[in-house]
Amino acid sequence: MKSPNLKLVSLMFLTGITVWGGIPLLHSFSRPALAQTTAQKESDRLFKLGIQQYQTRQITGAIRSLQQALKIYQQTSDRRGETETLLFLGLSYTSLKQYDSAIAYSEQALARFRELRDIQGEALALMNLGNAYNALSQYAKAISYYQQTLPIYQRLGDREGRAIALMNLGNAHNEQSQYTAAIPYLEQAIPLFRAVQNTGGEAISFYDLGNAYFSLAKYSKAISYYQQALPLFQTTKNQASEADVLNRLGVAYDSLSQYPEAIRYFEQALSIYQALQNREGEAKMLGNLGNAYRALSQYAQAIAYTKQAIPVFRALKDPNSEATALTNLGNIHISLSQTSQAITYYEQSLPIFRELGDRAGEANTLNNLAVVYVSQAQFPKAIAYLEQALLIYQATQNREGEASVYAIWGNAYLIQAQYSKAITYYEQALPIFRQVGDRNREGYVLDNLGTTFSFLRQYEKAMSYYKQSLPILRAVSDRNGEAISLSNLGRMLLAMEQPTQAEPFLRQAIQLRECLRVGLTDDQKVSIFEDQKDAYQSLQQVLIAQNKPAEALEIAERGRARAFVELLAQRLNPLPNASDVCTPVQPPNLVQIQQIAKQQNATLVEYSVIGRDRLFIWVVQPNGKLHFREVELKASLKGIALAEWVKMTRYEDLNVRGRGIGLVESPAETQNAELLDKANLNTLHQWLIEPIAELLPQQADQRIIFIPHDALFLVPFAALRDAEGRYLIEKHTIATAPSIQTLALTRKQKQAIASRSKGGAALIVGNPVMPEVTVIAGEKPVQLAALPGAKAEAQALATLFKTSALLGAQATEATVKAQMPKASLIHLATHGLFDDDRGLESALALTPTDTEDGFLTAAEMSDLSLQAKLVVLSACDTGRGKITGDGVIGLSRSLISAGVPSVIVSLWAVPDAPTAFLMTEFYKNRESTGDHAKALRQAMLTTLQRYPKPRDWAAFALIGES
Repeated sequence: MKSPNLKLVSLMFLTGITVWGGIPLLHSFSRPALAQTTAQKESDRLFKLGIQQYQTRQITGAIRSLQQALKIYQQTSDRRGETETLLFLGLSYTSLKQYDSAIAYSEQALARFRELRDIQGEALALMNLGNAYNALSQYAKAISYYQQTLPIYQRLGDREGRAIALMNLGNAHNEQSQYTAAIPYLEQAIPLFRAVQNTGGEAISFYDLGNAYFSLAKYSKAISYYQQALPLFQTTKNQASEADVLNRLGVAYDSLSQYPEAIRYFEQALSIYQALQNREGEAKMLGNLGNAYRALSQYAQAIAYTKQAIPVFRALKDPNSEATALTNLGNIHISLSQTSQAITYYEQSLPIFRELGDRAGEANTLNNLAVVYVSQAQFPKAIAYLEQALLIYQATQNREGEASVYAIWGNAYLIQAQYSKAITYYEQALPIFRQVGDRNREGYVLDNLGTTFSFLRQYEKAMSYYKQSLPILRAVSDRNGEAISLSNLGRMLLAMEQPTQAEPFLRQAIQLRECLRVGLTDDQKVSIFEDQKDAYQSLQQVLIAQNKPAEALEIAERGRARAFVELLAQRLNPLPNASDVCTPVQPPNLVQIQQIAKQQNATLVEYSVIGRDRLFIWVVQPNGKLHFREVELKASLKGIALAEWVKMTRYEDLNVRGRGIGLVESPAETQNAELLDKANLNTLHQWLIEPIAELLPQQADQRIIFIPHDALFLVPFAALRDAEGRYLIEKHTIATAPSIQTLALTRKQKQAIASRSKGGAALIVGNPVMPEVTVIAGEKPVQLAALPGAKAEAQALATLFKTSALLGAQATEATVKAQMPKASLIHLATHGLFDDDRGLESALALTPTDTEDGFLTAAEMSDLSLQAKLVVLSACDTGRGKITGDGVIGLSRSLISAGVPSVIVSLWAVPDAPTAFLMTEFYKNRESTGDHAKALRQAMLTTLQRYPKPRDWAAFALIGES
């Protein structure tokens, strides 16, 4: 049974209280009452002024005063004054979050305090160093410094200082997920804070203890500590922290499935955040109260109609109908494998059903939520919902509902490979379904029993269950269930090393699943394919096992970018009955693939990522010769998914900020972190290129078109480095495509444009007046930064093309959209924003107006009809979006579907200056070569000479025609 690999949805919003280092007391640094020179008086005045400014949070002023004092202290050889000033400079830079400067000054202060044998000052410098490293997430160093303060405070008899150090040690261990290590420190801190009547420190320690126990899934204990922290924060009138604790209490009760209690705390927190005008906190509480008011993307017509009904029900104050509509929306999204949207709707309907006392509605919604969370492998959440649903079903004597809980529970254990438990639950569900006459669910349970015994390698038993399930699912006309059963049979036979017998079952499964897409919209086809792609991968493995690489390539093509291909084909040549046909566009066979390679005069390289750590690679040369390579990465990856490796490579080698809002990828936590540290462009070259290197063209100007798959869409092929340190772009001319068949369609688009009139002038856009964007939900939107390099880039290109660029206020969204359909070439130099959850919400920033928000989205672009031969998106992340079995859903897909045969996009946030230089070089080379791929290659090579880091020159990729 397949566990869909879908993007997880974070339902709960957590808030946090930061580490506390304590502010040094002024009496610790009283100056001796001696006769002073004018310089000494001035330095002391500046020092005291700096401290006053620091304490009143005038940090920039404090640094200015302290820097002046430091200079005089150094000139007058006042070591004490110099040392104390260095300490406060370190503290000031910590407040500004300029931690490198904070560390530098604190290290100087530490050395001098030790020279002066001032252990109190030494402890304060150590504490600040610990805080700085804590803020930099260098927790081991932070812990080392905090540990050094403990014996000093013990020697001084400073219970408060010792308490602060213990609390910070607990916090640092919490941050490292070392929760059991954190607990003793925090427990020691509490009585010390209490003894010195430091209520704030005591409150924070209780709060951090609650966090530690929460992370250990000891939710009741976490609640007890949060509840002790709450009145202390109320006593100190620290409303912000009070709201944070209320939120944590709500989250803890939610984790215990005590939703009414969770809601009570969320509402209290919401009230405080509103009183404080804390829009972020208010937004978080609203999200928690609804268990998601998340960004939604609804495309299907049925969903649109249901959504229109909801505000009507609300206006009529008919909550039961409103909840039913929300649940129905969730059911539609489940059918389309759009699980995040389903969760949103279910969690809006659930509290309504509860408030109404509609037990059946509540139980069914809980049950459906469990289905979603099992599919996402979030088993604790799924089981919490199942437990609640089961209680309701049993109380209301709903036997069918009870059986459905057992069946879903069985699925949860099956996915976790706890097969004996899965069998136990399935065997509880099966007789009930038979008793109530639910043949459909009976068929599913039988199929899942077959899958369970298949994993146990008890193939005869598995086959007996499949033979029972398949006719039942056929009898009730459940084509999806039938396809699942056929696919499971095929996979079992593959595991039994019987690929010949497996093949027909998998082919039947694929045929059935393709017919399930009839009548769906493009976005629905994309979503439903996410739950169907496993059959295509299994069939590829079956064919390779039979030494049929050509047929495997045909299936690889059949299983990628199908919705995109059908969309392009329909727009090029509308077919009247296309929506009624299972396969409106036939996938290419080997002969047609070879013809495409010949037409492109390029070497085609298609990848398939099989599972987590296996690669199939096909190479089709311009002469039609086909080659196949299999790359086994299990030994190299050691349990790490190839997708994780690609992400870490991007993070380590290509982490940049540029034309965007500062989004930076972060590496995922993993048990193999040390191995992931080795992820780099050289390793990807070793895996992706070296196995086929001898098959690639020898001439640098002969094109390679890469057809990536899954996470490989994020790979910058141009920047892959060989063992000698040479980049792939230095040896080859490169383009990419979502599939081989899309190349045939972009070729037709190119020909269609050429057959029309010459078309309009080039449309050049640069550095619009930037719109505002909400970076953090609930906070005031901020305006995107101006891009002077983009303006210069657009002006240079306008001169080259003898046209006028749309700059600044001229580049309104309305104007650009109006001119795009007439342009023969489009170049947009601005900010780009990608959405890896709702790809069609990816956008380019333009000048907003009263009627336009200034964000030209991928969804809006796909509705245009364009005649441009080339579109260049000179912005960040424009080649990114939601990665699906249909390719990347984002800006590039929308532009090609709008009629553009060639698109140049970026794979990450591109720096402003190198991009402007590269683009100018690209167009100069394009004028001389007339070839987009060659021009981009030469521009990259030229830019590489000036900006040698790959992040500066390797971001852009050509998709489609050269």
